[in-house]
Amino acid sequence: MGFYFELFMVFFRIGIFTLGGGYAMLPLIEREVVEKKKWIGGEDFLNVLAIAQSLPGPIAVNTAVFVGYKTRGLRGSLVGLLGTVLPSFICMIIIAAFFVTMRENPHVAAVFTGIRPAVAALILASVYSLAKKARLNWKTGLLALAAAVLVWLGGVSPAWIVLALACIGAMFPVSKPPEPTKPDIPAADGEQPALAED
Repeated sequence: MGFYFELFMVFFRIGIFTLGGGYAMLPLIEREVVEKKKWIGGEDFLNVLAIAQSLPGPIAVNTAVFVGYKTRGLRGSLVGLLGTVLPSFICMIIIAAFFVTMRENPHVAAVFTGIRPAVAALILASVYSLAKKARLNWKTGLLALAAAVLVWLGGVSPAWIVLALACIGAMFPVSKPPEPTKPDIPAADGEQPALAED
């Protein structure tokens, strides 16, 4: 139970202290599960984000489910899911109860105005970190630029972009596949971690 509680608290802390949506949570998730806990490797995290973005639902929730499943199977995925969505659920219940009185409060409006630059900074930090891990060369850089233009100016769904680039990568490899990394996951009492064997 110790690891499940740790897994829950990691995503609960991220969920309760992060404002601005799933993308603002990504650098915090990476710091916790990749750099501090070492539950998954950096390359695996990058691949998880690509998959999570192409699936229905918030990217942070999808990422938490994957990390939970990678570490402790189905029960781990449920714990990760609960830890991620519970803070938002509690906050929304509180906000809904007091929304009528809060929405006209100038102090509340000022707080959210001040939060916006921090949210933008978190998202930019996430983009920079992911770009470094992707090891972009001129080929993959052009693909990334084209994808950004299609999403930003063309209004193309990111899911279609991910699917198209996955097909391009499968047919025309543009970089050497990374060496698999072995995550550092403590074994739970009486059970084995749910890790895929290469």
